[in-house]
Amino acid sequence: MPMLHNADVASTPMFPGVSRKILSDGERMMLVEVLLEAGSTVPEHTHPHEQTGYLASGRVRFRIGDETVELGQGDSWMIPGGVPHEVTTIADSVAIDVFSPPREDFR
Repeated sequence: MPMLHNADVASTPMFPGVSRKILSDGERMMLVEVLLEAGSTVPEHTHPHEQTGYLASGRVRFRIGDETVELGQGDSWMIPGGVPHEVTTIADSVAIDVFSPPREDFR
């Protein structure tokens, strides 16, 4: 089983103030750390992948479908494939996302 140190993983920019690190990439799931600076936004988007996540630190406003909620450290989410969602960062944040199947567009 491959293991790695977070410090050895290169960060990939996604949007202004938002970057990601692929921490684990398997056949049926992918683990991604997302770093978000206060005031940054992940614009509304959809993808066919099921996504679940956990806010390791910070504060964000998450919109999933028609529901909007403010989340803080320790809170989590589940996004079914195909559902529109977006994130607005209130404070510097670190999110941990799991995608199934893995996102080919992230590789």
